[in-house]
Formats: sequence, structure tokens, C-alpha cells
Amino acid sequence: MVQQEFDLLVVGSGPGGQHAALTAAKLGKKVGVVERKPYLGGVSLQTGTIPSKALREAAFLASRFTAQGMRAAFYPRRAEGGGFLAEAIQRKDSVVANKESALLNQLLRHGVSIIPGEASFEDAHTLSVAAPSGKRERCRAAVIVLAAGSRPRRPQHIPFDKERVLDSTSILNMRRLPKSLLVVGGGVIACELATVFAPLGVEVTLIDSHQQVLAYLDGDIADSLVDHMLDMNIRLHMQTRVGAVERRGDRVHAHTEGGEHFQADCLLYAMGRQPNYEGLAIDQAGLAADDNGWVRIDAHGRTPVSHIYIIGDLAGAPALASTAMEQGRLAAYHAFGEGRAASPAPLPMAVYTIPELSYVGETERQLRERGADYVVGRAGYADAARGQIIGDYRGMLKLLCDRAQGRLMGVHIIGEGASELIHIGQIAMGAGQNVEFLAGNVFNYPTLAECYKSAALDCLDQLRA
Repeated sequence: MVQQEFDLLVVGSGPGGQHAALTAAKLGKKVGVVERKPYLGGVSLQTGTIPSKALREAAFLASRFTAQGMRAAFYPRRAEGGGFLAEAIQRKDSVVANKESALLNQLLRHGVSIIPGEASFEDAHTLSVAAPSGKRERCRAAVIVLAAGSRPRRPQHIPFDKERVLDSTSILNMRRLPKSLLVVGGGVIACELATVFAPLGVEVTLIDSHQQVLAYLDGDIADSLVDHMLDMNIRLHMQTRVGAVERRGDRVHAHTEGGEHFQADCLLYAMGRQPNYEGLAIDQAGLAADDNGWVRIDAHGRTPVSHIYIIGDLAGAPALASTAMEQGRLAAYHAFGEGRAASPAPLPMAVYTIPELSYVGETERQLRERGADYVVGRAGYADAARGQIIGDYRGMLKLLCDRAQGRLMGVHIIGEGASELIHIGQIAMGAGQNVEFLAGNVFNYPTLAECYKSAALDCLDQLRA
């Protein structure tokens, strides 16, 4: 059996694994990345973040939600044709391929070895890698980072077939738009894909056991999203639990525990994800998962076995590509004694629905629960010249600040560009700034960023009252 020695061995080539590998390589370490799939980039690049956002972009540009304001006369709908989805998927695949090529070049340029195959622990410092050819090689490392990602949860009683009963991976490879789609779930993936297909003329029905979709959102943002979904003719059946799913010919039938019956051309089951610990044999390294399937880690991602780190989706919430990147970087620095501080709070979050939304900091509900004295400043996109130009009349930016000093405590945005705009609020909050800082700044005109100034002035009016 061939044996290789490394300073750092990373299992998984997703965002977290990439950044751990590149950070260590730039520190002069010998680094290897084990990847069991025939491609690089992990879920984020290949079957999750990038493909779904590329498809969302196509849906957004082809839908009536783009054809507002000055765009109305110049963005005719193109989604009705049968080839729309096939073309969108082809372009999505091109984006993914280009990104994968760039990633491979970056890793090789920094001297990172790519080891194809499935890894499993022999002991705390040794991994056995089974290559696709059937050959095995033994890889030893001083430090090991587990970044093996996650996969859609696929209960055995759901008859997935990649054709009509779909998960969040297989739905991104459909070649024709269905006439109707059942979405089981009310989380991020369910809401994102529901609002991608509905604007394209697909009859979407969303079924979820919770009282509200994305219940952790600020109330105003959640209510606005629901209003948009209803305007898209998405049928929402909340507090409804699907018990059985079956395919009959070209139709999929869902039966609820309450006795209701739904049917559609296709069904998307989007009820969470599960970590990819299977096959790693972590017990051979002295690690064990808790009752919920997670391994205990500290703020640096370090496990009870001090030279083994866990990052990304394997580490649990928030399971975002952005946080995985930072976790990978910090794990590598910590492992080799660089002593970099952990990322400062707060971290931004985005949901790429149509319209997209983003937030950083606390919600009104959280502030009320801890008895905080706060004020709310609001600014509508419709009041900004840029909002009128692009035709986003319902977008909104909301600031939360404490009444005593005007310190920013939360920023919540729904509307075009929300995921980009949020970083202004993130940086201001991270620097400990107050709303007077935003109110006193000059923003380019006409831009949506002006909404920060308007919302900050709204806060100041209340603070001075």
C-alpha cells in the first residue's frame, strides 16, 4: 500500500476544505486534499449554492418580477418556451465547470496534492483512501481537517427517483419545467426553489409542518416574503405534515397526516440535510458523535482529539459556505500556531428567494425577549430613486438600534440586492457604530444603499422625540 506524509490532510474540497488547504499551503506546509467525488468544490459548487443561485438568476431575469420600472419594456419573458430550463441548466453547468477549473488551478498552483478516493481513519493520524480504481493508499498527517459536507435528508419512505420525486440536488438537473410542483418543507432550500419555479409559470404548492416559513426571520421580513409568495400564486399549507408520498404514472401524490391529499407533476422533498460522517470511521481516531449525530468541537473547530478539526456542514449550524470558508482558514491558522482570532460577530445571513433577503444581528422578537429598549427605522425601496428605476417598489431596509446610544443591533433587508447591501450594516455593526454614523454618511445617488441613510434618519427622529 502506497503511503504519503503530509503536514495537513483535508477530507473534502468544498469551501471549508479549500480554504483550510490553501491557508496551510501559504504557510509553507505540505497539504493534501482527499475528494471522494469525481469533481472538486463540494456541495456548494457542484450541487448546492452555486447551481441554485445560477438557476435563480435565470428565473429572476425571465420572470415578471424583473419586468418592472424601466426594465418593463426591455425584458420580455422568455420562460414560456419548453427549452428555457434546459438552456438555464446548460448555462448553470458552464458556470460550475469554469469555477471548478479555477479552483483546481488555484490548489495546484499552491502545491496542494489532490487525492481522489474515499477516506476512512485507520488511527488518529492515518487515513486509508480507497481510489475509484479500487487501489488503496495510506495517508498520514500531523493535522487532519474533516470537511466532508452534507447531503439532502432522504427518508426511506419517500420514493426518490430523480425524475419526479426529487431532492435539492436532483431538482437542479431537470431539463423541462413541470406544470406543477409540490414542495415539502418550509426552510431556506424549500422557499428558495419554490420562488424560483413559481415565477416561471409552475403551479407551486408548499407544505410544511411549521406555523410560518423561515420563522426565525424578523417578523416584517417574513411577512413580506409570504406576501410575495402569495402574489406568485404559491399555495401555502402550513402546520401540515406529509405522511406518505407515492408516484402513480406521471403524477406524484402526497398524503398528509390530517387526511389531505395533494398531487402534482413533481415533488421536491426539502426537509433538511445530514452530515457525511458515514464511512469515515471516526471511532478509529478516538472520536464519537453525540445523540444528535454531531462531534463536539471548540471555537476553532478542534475536536477532543486535538490535531483533528471539523468544519463546514459537518460542524452543524449555520452550515453556510461563507462561514465554512472562515472556519477552514481559522482551523489551519490555529493548527499551526498562527493564533488568529475567531471571526467577530455578527455574521450576515442571506436567503436567495425571489426577492432575496438578508440580515445581520438581532430581530425585534429577540430584542423583546431580552427586554431591550430599542427603536425601529425603516426605508422603502420605493422612496429611493434607484428603487423606482428598477421597479422594486416593495423592497425594504430596516434598522434596529438601542434607545440609549443609537447603537446598531440589527439590520434586515428584503428586495433586490439585499445580500450585497447587508455588508454595509455588517461592517457598521462590527465597528460598534451607531445610526448617527449611517445618517451622516454620503451615499452614491441613485443607489439602494441610500436606504441606510433614510432608515438611520428615521431612527434619529425617534431618538430625539
